[in-house]
Amino acid sequence: MVVLDAVGPAYWSRSLRTLRPGGTLVSIVPPDETFPADRARTAGVRAVFMLVEPDQAALRAVASLVDSGRLRVEVGAVVPLEEASRAHALGEGGRTRGKIVPSLT
Repeated sequence: MVVLDAVGPAYWSRSLRTLRPGGTLVSIVPPDETFPADRARTAGVRAVFMLVEPDQAALRAVASLVDSGRLRVEVGAVVPLEEASRAHALGEGGRTRGKIVPSLT
């Protein structure tokens, strides 16, 4: 299991707790002194930082992994766009597993 973090320090500890042994926390937020690499190792998981840059070849490779079923996105809820406030409430509640996806239909 992989957790992709785009929020940063406020969620690093929380994200580590969601991982099973062997899992990985990947943060795209530049690490600071609170980055939990050592705590992750102790818990049997990894915490790594990745610099994100536009890269068409890499995006095509990720799309290929999705198409082949080797990479799956877990969807926790699909919420109509006009109910965006409900989507935010779900996310802030801390009990959603997977992505909250806005829907135009």
